Amino acid sequence: MSDWLIAQEGTQTGLYLSMALALSAAVLHAIFGALQKGRHDPWLSRAGIDVFAFLMALPVALFVVPWPEPHMVPILAGVFVIHVAYKILQAMTYTRGAYTVVYPVVRGTGPLFTVIGAWLIFGETFNLWQWLGVAVLLGGIYGLALYNLRKITEGRDRLVPALGFAVATGAMVALYTTFDAYGIRSTADPFTFLAWFFVIDSVFMPLVSARRMLALPRAELASLLRRGFVGALVAFCSFGGIMLATRLGPVGQAAVLRETSTVFAALIGWLMLGESTGPRRVALMGLIAAGAIIVQLAA
Repeated sequence: MSDWLIAQEGTQTGLYLSMALALSAAVLHAIFGALQKGRHDPWLSRAGIDVFAFLMALPVALFVVPWPEPHMVPILAGVFVIHVAYKILQAMTYTRGAYTVVYPVVRGTGPLFTVIGAWLIFGETFNLWQWLGVAVLLGGIYGLALYNLRKITEGRDRLVPALGFAVATGAMVALYTTFDAYGIRSTADPFTFLAWFFVIDSVFMPLVSARRMLALPRAELASLLRRGFVGALVAFCSFGGIMLATRLGPVGQAAVLRETSTVFAALIGWLMLGESTGPRRVALMGLIAAGAIIVQLAA
C-alpha cells in the first residue's frame, strides 16, 4: 500500500486521489466536530476519543509500520506541542460558543493562513482565479458565521470571547496543517508518520481529563466511551485523509477543499443538533462550495 501510494506522488492520479481524500476529510471533520460539541463537555469528549485513538494506533506504530527515522523525532515533538495547543483552544471555543457560529470561524481562518504557509514553506502559489475562489469560500464561511450569530439569543455574552478563541483555533489549524504536511513528506513511509502521529497526539487530553472521566456515573462514562470509539475511527479517516492528501497533492488546495466541512457542519447542526437553517444559509453554503470548486478548476 505504501509503495503504491508513494508512486502516485506528482501524478494526475495522485492529484485526483488528494482531492478525494480532502473532500472525504471535510465530511468526516464536520462529524468529528459535532461529536465534540454534542452531549458531553468538549474536554471529556476529546479525551474519550483520544483514549481509543491511542489504543488503536499504538500496536500499529510498534509492530506494523517501519520505525521513524532519527530526523523525525524533533518533528514528532513539534506535532505534540502544536496539537496540544490546538486541542486546548478548540475545547475552549466549543465550550463558549454555538457550534454553527464558532465552527465556520475556525474553518474559515484556517485555509487562508494555510495557503500563505504553503507558499512560504513549500513554494506553492495560487493564481488570480484561485485567490478569487479562496475569497468566495471565505465570504461564504464568514457570512455563515455572521448569519448564525444574528440568530443566537442564548449565551450572547460568551460569544465575543468564543469568537476570539475560534480565530486563534483557526490559526492553529493552519499551523498544524502546514507542519503535518511537512512531517508526512519528511519520512519515507507516510504510514509511519500517521501511526506515530496518532500515538503522540492522543496522550494529552486523557491525562488531563482522567479524574473527571473516572468521576462520571457508570452510564455516562459508558456513553462517553461509545462516542469516543466512534470519534476515534472518524479521526483516523479524517486527519489521516487530509495528511495523505497533502503528501499526494498541493497543501493549499487540499486545505481549501477540506473547508467545505463547514457546509457539512451546518447540515449536521440542522439535522442532528436541532439548529435552524433557511434559504440564506443554503445560499452561503453554496458560496463555500463554489469557492472550493473555483480553486480546483483554476489550478
